[in-house]
Amino acid sequence: MLPTQTAKEKGYHQVIWTDATEHKYIEESGTMNVMFVINNTLITPQLSDTKLPGVTRHSVLSIARDWNVKVEERQITVDEVVGAHKAGALQEAFGTGTAATIAHIKTIGHDNKDYHLADADSNSLSWKISEELTNIKFGTATDKFGWMYKV
Repeated sequence: MLPTQTAKEKGYHQVIWTDATEHKYIEESGTMNVMFVINNTLITPQLSDTKLPGVTRHSVLSIARDWNVKVEERQITVDEVVGAHKAGALQEAFGTGTAATIAHIKTIGHDNKDYHLADADSNSLSWKISEELTNIKFGTATDKFGWMYKV
């Protein structure tokens, strides 16, 4: 697809897809659901017929809610994300998916400008949730969600 090819030529690894009608509402990133932490709120596009209900997405949202993190599933525009970055309110951006679990977004390119995000570290929400998911998978954390089955 041309957008993916163009993004790769500019040095990006993935494309954040927008809606087909107005090209302003964020849909997904590559083949992953996408999430943003803005002012300590975890925001992800609400599910629709154009967004898959990813298992990892569900897991991340479940853990965040269990930890009393404010979660919003709603439409989010590119302008809102860029504006939050400019205001210093965009703390994190990441994709969620089966293969990557959580893939941190380091740079968002929009209108020929790059918006760089801080590296995820052990204090970031996505890092903590990723650790929790790993610990649940390996049985070193309590699975209070009933995700693990003996086979």
